[in-house]
Amino acid sequence: MRATATITRSFRRRPVWAVGALTVALAAGAVVSTTADADSGDRSKRAKNVILLVGDGMGDSEITLARDYTVGAGGRLHMDGFPQTGTYTTYSVDEHGRPDYVTDSAASATAWATGRKTVNYRISKTPDTDRPMLTILELARRKGLATGSVTTAELTDATPAAMAAHVGDRDCEGPADMEACPRDTIGQGGLGSIAEQSVRLRPDVLLGGGRQRFEQKITEGPYAGLTVAQQAKKLGYRIVTDARGLRAAGPGQPVLGLFAPEDVPVEWTGRPAARGGTEAQRCVTSNPRRPAGTPTLEAQTRKAIALLEAKARAGRDDKGFFLQVEGASIDKQDHEADPCGQIGETAAFDRAVKVARDYAERHPDTLVITTADHGHSGQIVPVDAEPMGLSATLVTDEGGRLKVSYATTATPEDGQEHTGTQVRIAAQGPFAERVSGVTDQTWLFTTITGALALR
Repeated sequence: MRATATITRSFRRRPVWAVGALTVALAAGAVVSTTADADSGDRSKRAKNVILLVGDGMGDSEITLARDYTVGAGGRLHMDGFPQTGTYTTYSVDEHGRPDYVTDSAASATAWATGRKTVNYRISKTPDTDRPMLTILELARRKGLATGSVTTAELTDATPAAMAAHVGDRDCEGPADMEACPRDTIGQGGLGSIAEQSVRLRPDVLLGGGRQRFEQKITEGPYAGLTVAQQAKKLGYRIVTDARGLRAAGPGQPVLGLFAPEDVPVEWTGRPAARGGTEAQRCVTSNPRRPAGTPTLEAQTRKAIALLEAKARAGRDDKGFFLQVEGASIDKQDHEADPCGQIGETAAFDRAVKVARDYAERHPDTLVITTADHGHSGQIVPVDAEPMGLSATLVTDEGGRLKVSYATTATPEDGQEHTGTQVRIAAQGPFAERVSGVTDQTWLFTTITGALALR
């Protein structure tokens, strides 16, 4: 999540238990939470592949709003069809391990990436000692799986960063952005910026926005004087910048897709919510500010799966793959109190969910999970309600009027905030039953590492 620059840092972008987990020290001082059942049970029931899809800020209200507008109140989205469904809690912690009831995306993603909770704004580092914690993606690479990350945000934004990097503050995205992380600079013995760490880890597929971070020049370490993009090329990456380049990419080398200078432009537009409400409107389903040739999240997901499957099969024993896919701008449009932008991004995410589910139908040894990192402020309210904050009214295909309220601030330029509610998690495939009931985000780490037998 990153919202408008005017939002206060407390929830604009910006504790310690893995349930049943044992924390062990590993290489370079990193810690990782593993579970006793991660390497036990019937191996035939394990997953070969895992696809994790995260709708940033996609609480039940966001899902319901998208359903009502796109398929009708009685319709069903692709994400509604999973056989196993539950909810999980999303709180972060402070430096002493006490609950911080409303998480940001960095602490939230860290929870499932590492199996431990941390403080808001921190990326895959401990809440107390600020030490790196090994992530699912790092563990998958150690085991020889093909790995990938796809997002509609910058590739250095919180959710993709938590799988690929370790910094004390999520703002430390590129070499020129390290002011908040002096101890993480390469000159001080740290791992460098999120962009540098992401390409150095060398996942097989990295697709998203954030080209500006990769154009920054590295000032310290063995790649000093190069941009991060040039570092990526030296590490073997093929860089693509549009849908055509993505289609042409083959499995022979890792792929870095940089499809926008910052976040990938949203698919839909409309009038944002306002004080006193808006006139009833229909959403514009083709954003004129979205450049031609920008690949959809659906297309990116399909290509990422194909590349990872090919990479895994090229290996000596085909160990499978792990892929994380994020629909990031559900959250960002919620911050902007923009219901049309928010619905369009949820619909785009839902099409990516269909791609993953279709693949799993053909490959039943694939675990597919969809969830969110936290709830958000948008609420569906009666049409005759007069919310204290901002609101907008939409006209649906069913001919009804749908009123959306955003009430964590009444000032449009301040931006809306997260909420501390539990959110949906749903799954199909091996280990899917683990998501049932009420769990915590840290359990997702346990589910995935158990399914893939990562240690």
